[in-house]
Amino acid sequence: MWRELLPIGRHPDSRGYRRFAWTGADAECRAWFKEQAEARGLAYEVDRNGNQWAWLGDPGAGDAVVTGSHLDSVPDGGAFDGPLGVVSSFAALDELRGRGVEFSKPLAIVNFGDEEGARFGLACVGSRLTAGQLTVEKAHKLTDGDGISLPRAMEAAGYDPDAIGADPDRLGRIGAFVELHVEQGRALALSDSGSAAGSGDRIGIASAIWPHGRWRFDFRGEANHAGTTRLVDRRDPMLSYAETVLAARREAELAGAVATFGKITVEPNGVNAIPSLVRGWLDSRAEDQERLDAVVGGIENAAREYAAAHGIELDVVRESFTPVVEFDHALRDELARILGKDTDITVPVLGTGAGHDAGILSGSIPTAMLFVRNPTGVSHSPAEFAAEDDCVAGVLALADVLEGLACR
Repeated sequence: MWRELLPIGRHPDSRGYRRFAWTGADAECRAWFKEQAEARGLAYEVDRNGNQWAWLGDPGAGDAVVTGSHLDSVPDGGAFDGPLGVVSSFAALDELRGRGVEFSKPLAIVNFGDEEGARFGLACVGSRLTAGQLTVEKAHKLTDGDGISLPRAMEAAGYDPDAIGADPDRLGRIGAFVELHVEQGRALALSDSGSAAGSGDRIGIASAIWPHGRWRFDFRGEANHAGTTRLVDRRDPMLSYAETVLAARREAELAGAVATFGKITVEPNGVNAIPSLVRGWLDSRAEDQERLDAVVGGIENAAREYAAAHGIELDVVRESFTPVVEFDHALRDELARILGKDTDITVPVLGTGAGHDAGILSGSIPTAMLFVRNPTGVSHSPAEFAAEDDCVAGVLALADVLEGLACR
């Protein structure tokens, strides 16, 4: 399964993945998911929001146990973020069938659409729509960098954009959702010397997702000739933007949080032209809401001071926001009990700064997450990695969890 997915959407130069929602690479990934479902005799369906489902047992029976993740990527992302969870879900089902277990509850594997938000700028679109956290009106207004709307992209891919929307009946039939994911950090890792830089465990359980969001900063100045305009006569928005990037680092360090300007567009984007518009996107995350508010507020205040000093107009727009997500404590404790059963192993419980479909769904159904050790700590990069034996340990852990939840 892993080898079949590896070539899909891989860029020949960066060696990273460009599996964006409703593109050709996304279609290939979706075709792969359907093939895996049908090869196992699972009932395959696509819901109203384009999420793919593979069912063992009656979907309408209720109290279903669901696992899975996503197959799309960030620009030039790695091979593990998302796909590891989907591949491991199919492999865990194979493991359980090999054990000869009998399922007492329906089991489903899901591939949520457009989790990364790489194309339309909003993460977890498929799960947000399903949970009613994204309205149809707002979804229809989403556009990509080429001005193509989400409805137009879905229609071009063969899906009905007029059908999207909240799906409470589907969520009402789910008793638990468990998402396996490569760790995005090194809390489980070992240092190169072999001494513990982290816990040294192969598997961890998620405790909570930090509050996080995306903010767009629009710095508007005046386009002019780069060679003939005196420095004192310039209204250059790039200066205010650059100073704001540095302010973001300072504010994040002070609060023990993270803040990143990772995307920028410039108009008119000419080598010999002073920009008229610099638009930068801020991603910020913190352990709690108070710290996040302090970081973003500090960055915006600094940006407004810099803009005023340079004669620049500034607009700040919050494009998305997710409050702190505490995973279901009872389900989390049950996972720990299952994985520690008949052993003296205590599975570490970790917080994370990354958003996930499990976090979006946590307000509607009990959700939990398993992490697989990532020795590099690198994510959203071609360098993202998890060793094969750790991935196998993840499959076995997920199989144990699914057996404990769906086979009793």
